[in-house]
Amino acid sequence: MSRGVKSIETRHHEERDRFFAGLSRLSRRSFFKLAGVAAAASWGKGLWTPRSFQLVDVANAAAEKEAAKFTFAYISDTHLYEQKLNDRFVRAILKAVDDVNALDPQPDFVLFGGDLAQLGQPAELKLGREILKTVKAPVKMMVGEHDWFLDMGDLWKEYFGAPSYSFDHKGVHFVTIMSVQEKDFWTARGMTPMERMQTVAGLDNGVQSRFEVGPEGREWLKKDLEKVDKKTPVIVFSHSPLYKYYRNWNFWTEDAEPVQEILRPFKTVTVIHGHTHQLLTNHIGNISFHGMLSTAWPWPYAPEGLPKLTVQMNRADPFNQFDGCGDGTTTVDEIGLVDALYNLWDRNPVTVRASYVTSGGKNDPPPTTTLASY
Repeated sequence: MSRGVKSIETRHHEERDRFFAGLSRLSRRSFFKLAGVAAAASWGKGLWTPRSFQLVDVANAAAEKEAAKFTFAYISDTHLYEQKLNDRFVRAILKAVDDVNALDPQPDFVLFGGDLAQLGQPAELKLGREILKTVKAPVKMMVGEHDWFLDMGDLWKEYFGAPSYSFDHKGVHFVTIMSVQEKDFWTARGMTPMERMQTVAGLDNGVQSRFEVGPEGREWLKKDLEKVDKKTPVIVFSHSPLYKYYRNWNFWTEDAEPVQEILRPFKTVTVIHGHTHQLLTNHIGNISFHGMLSTAWPWPYAPEGLPKLTVQMNRADPFNQFDGCGDGTTTVDEIGLVDALYNLWDRNPVTVRASYVTSGGKNDPPPTTTLASY
């Protein structure tokens, strides 16, 4: 995949920006005249479509406490097939790359949130690696179960390195944790690698175990955090949510409580997680949680277990490839608190601020959507 490739959608948005720039040069009288003509034409042709999702801005600008320290962006859950089998998901990741490359100023880095591939195939991972090379900012990789269970991570580690690692950036300690371990369900059943992979890829497959960080992962996390001052803000990147949402769909981390206990001594902890393909907000003890959007498809919310702080997205339009999908940016303030911006494609963006999450929803409550929950 060559550098500088622009998706059709990005070119469309550039043309739209030029159009609105032209509108800004109209007089007030000319603008309202043109707007009236356009509205009448749209209504007459049946093109006037009411929008059910409003802009969610959890705190207004006057409530800002601290100047932003830095931002990072994310792209997550791309689920790539080979392009000859499915170019829709390829077009979606290209759209996300266009989004983050257009940010000005550029983010300090870009997190890839896991599930680069759909079935862990070498061609899928290679395609994703080549596309992510076109991202301008440094990319931090995180593994998902779709990347891992064909060869138990051999190719992932060859391409991207260890699945668990940490780094320090501008006074914040970042931890990327491998959180999609599973207990061995395949050996006794005599499964082939592809059978194992396809089993894990099933959302509600009861044969597989639930995700976990596992004893070795928890021990690694303890040792990594031993050297970190308890007043240092900690941000954890995890593919599974590190809490228990809905077990039947494996929106679940079996050892969530022991992992949360390891993180409990720190004053400020934020978990950014993938896997669930939806806007999710949670707060447990000293830990704030933000789910990431997928570029491939949105999952519906589970029938139970939804964190009470979550501002639900409306259901996606099944005839719109990008509705309910997207990417995002995260702003980290001077004391390590996080504002999460969800860049929902074909919808208004959603910003969930730290003031809302850390108050347990008491401060700056967001407006609700206009449609009932699903």
